[in-house]
Amino acid sequence: MKKTIIAIAVLLAANTGTFAQDGTKKHTAAKHSMTTKYTCTMHPEVVRNKPGKCPKCGMTLVKMKSGKMK
Repeated sequence: MKKTIIAIAVLLAANTGTFAQDGTKKHTAAKHSMTTKYTCTMHPEVVRNKPGKCPKCGMTLVKMKSGKMK
């Protein structure tokens, strides 16, 4: 009986560590996606949080990296 209880406790402890680790990875991915900016190559003053078209000329916005165009 004691062996069964110990085995269940070990399995629960192992599962708890796995779930905590998965949440951290998701948080990190979300953080990186929020920092991505997009801009127009013809109008660098146009900066958006998601891809799309430039409202001034209609060109496709490109990713920026660390404040510089890619």
